[in-house]
Amino acid sequence: MFKRTAAVILSAVMAGLVAVPAILSAGQDILDPMAIPMYVSPLVIPPAMPARAKARFLDYYEIAIRQFQQQILPPGFAPTTVWSYGPAWESGPDNQGLHATAGGHYFYPAFSIEARIQKPVRVKWVNELKDGNGKFRPHILSVDQTLHWANPPGGEMGRDMRPTFTETPGPYTGPVPMVTHLHGAVGVGDESDGYAESWYLPAANDIPSGYATEGTWRPFFAAKARAKFRTVWGNGYSIFQYPNEQRAATLWYHDHTVGMTRLNVYAGPAGFYLLRGGNEDRDLGFNRPSEVLGVGVIPSQVITEIPLAIQDRTFRTDGSLFFPDSRAYFDGITGPYVPNSDLSPIWNPEFFGNAMVVNGQTWPYMMVEKRRYRFRLLNGCNARVLILKFNHPAVRVWQIGNEGGFLPAPLDVGGFHAAGLDGVILLGLAERADLIVDFSAVPVGTSFELLNLGPDEPFGGGDAGVDFPMANPLTTGQVMRFRVFAASGPDMSARPETLRLPAIPPMKGGIVKPVALLEAASEFPGFDGPREAQLGTMRNLTPEAKLWQDPITENPRLGESVVFEIYNFTEDAHPIHIHEVHFQVVSRQDLATDGLGAVLVPAQPTGEIEEPEAWENGSYKDTVLAYPRQVTRVRAKFMHPGLFVWHCHIIDHEDNEMMRPFFIGGNMIKLPYNIFIRKQGRRLF
Repeated sequence: MFKRTAAVILSAVMAGLVAVPAILSAGQDILDPMAIPMYVSPLVIPPAMPARAKARFLDYYEIAIRQFQQQILPPGFAPTTVWSYGPAWESGPDNQGLHATAGGHYFYPAFSIEARIQKPVRVKWVNELKDGNGKFRPHILSVDQTLHWANPPGGEMGRDMRPTFTETPGPYTGPVPMVTHLHGAVGVGDESDGYAESWYLPAANDIPSGYATEGTWRPFFAAKARAKFRTVWGNGYSIFQYPNEQRAATLWYHDHTVGMTRLNVYAGPAGFYLLRGGNEDRDLGFNRPSEVLGVGVIPSQVITEIPLAIQDRTFRTDGSLFFPDSRAYFDGITGPYVPNSDLSPIWNPEFFGNAMVVNGQTWPYMMVEKRRYRFRLLNGCNARVLILKFNHPAVRVWQIGNEGGFLPAPLDVGGFHAAGLDGVILLGLAERADLIVDFSAVPVGTSFELLNLGPDEPFGGGDAGVDFPMANPLTTGQVMRFRVFAASGPDMSARPETLRLPAIPPMKGGIVKPVALLEAASEFPGFDGPREAQLGTMRNLTPEAKLWQDPITENPRLGESVVFEIYNFTEDAHPIHIHEVHFQVVSRQDLATDGLGAVLVPAQPTGEIEEPEAWENGSYKDTVLAYPRQVTRVRAKFMHPGLFVWHCHIIDHEDNEMMRPFFIGGNMIKLPYNIFIRKQGRRLF
């Protein structure tokens, strides 16, 4: 008999005594990943986030982000200071909230919000990055002040901009701005989308004089939310509402502060938002953690629907998170930096951790019965593309969904080819995969791994082991381990071979809008590294770079369909995320290149037009991998007015100019937005 309650699931993290091996360091007190024992800690299955109130027509949550310590490394190693979300009404020592291992609700990743189609969810998001004395907590990582970022020290006139300096600044040490985005939400108002310039500081009692306490757009969105929902935002919190008028799907929530997303998300705050119900959902017969926290599952039944947030992290020898505090980590450039060159002193173009973390544990193991399971996978890394493989020949894997919900039909993963290998799941940054994995043919007592065959470097497509080296097989090439034991009863879950999924009508028509993915090299003599990533427009098939602060160039009309042609002039595959909509992948096509492999300008699409990948074809998505030296075409229909963003979800890129605002509504409603932004001395259009 197999029985776990929510409390058992979480307390298992602390179970057992493990001897700590000799710790090896590789500069900057970095913990050698080879010194971290694998498959010691059991997988944590996040239960449901407790609601503050549930009414007939609305679920209401009060969720705070706080700092605490968690045993991410195996027991015996020092705990790690992280941030995450939990109930705002719950208090513990130093007002941090009770950590899950102490019977509380704060954990990294956060507990999952369970939502229903056509039933709105309202969340009071509280920034509580302050201590028990009400003083703000500085960031646990190094914040680069030379980017275009939230910039609270700039005050109201200097916030949300790239500051100027007379000498190279050190890292920012002030109060931390935050704003939460529900990734994958369709039809949400722009006031509730977590716009990057709608951040806010905690309601601390020691905010320095002259600091801006909120982003440029927050007053506008606060007024809009008050008129729309009769909600009042206050010091240190905003109240967002999600209509849930879309297909059942796997969504997730995370921070989206301008110029700081990579740091805020790396520190921990993220969680699943599982949207269920409606005509396009299916009851597949899998058991999930109870929606009533602490009750757990029905006795004698195993939890068979499990979200898996896969991330890479690097740790210091004291257990703390490591993230680069100098550009020198990336390419050895030690300066000069801004203002004596155009290179920022701390920002790194990409960061790859050396240890794999699943649901807040390094290299966990999971006990599975000889039966089918449903896994909802999320690539929550900063820059790492994952190529995942269940490493046992008797395991059968079907993909039944992605970001936009169910696929048109189950896809036998073992029957298609990707990245040079059969039977793999390719996940770009922020992409999700909904899988049915059948362990019923695996012998009892078998142990095997979920492998990662993607590279320990930027991904550009091609064949694994041929066009790029696969991840280190001793560390980042392994993700977690499964240990198989006998089934405790009959498997009543859906058989993927016979499963009929809801039909998805194809999107048609649309105006063509070409856009560009670019990289800006340093213009300082002697430097050849990138200074920032960029988005842009295309004029006569020639790219024109645009910055975050430039006037909007993507302005679809309400109800208009648009085919975005995404021209990639860089060497990386970029996961492009468009807020507010789900889209369908149309095609990909190579671009003509010169003898050195650089894309010719003007761009020249050439050769055969490629169909979408098997797991993209005919489905809805919110993030797409745009490969280098190709044009990737996606079709979206814009049904809800407002101000949103599109960006690369390599969040190191997003934080340094690879994000742009777009506006839905044409001339219908742009006037009040323009009036507001002009009061700030800026332009929207």
